[in-house]
Amino acid sequence: MQIAEAARREGRVLVTLDLNFGTIREYPPQDYRGFIVLRVIDQSRRHVLHVMERVLGVLDRVLRDGHLWVVSESGIRVRPGHPTEPG
Repeated sequence: MQIAEAARREGRVLVTLDLNFGTIREYPPQDYRGFIVLRVIDQSRRHVLHVMERVLGVLDRVLRDGHLWVVSESGIRVRPGHPTEPG
């Protein structure tokens, strides 16, 4: 996907409502700076900003390159990417 490639090229963390970016086989977190996938029921601007405020409160302390964050109303899960093993 062009958005993922642009984020990789520019060294950016991608914040998205698109759940497909949570598919680690298609978008291995270790190949990117990181993904924050917002898995929220209410996708109104007000609610998304409220959820992102919670994320920003912990982002500085735990952000590591190559991680997948899945954020919902009930919490935040952080899944590290795994380096590919030499084949």
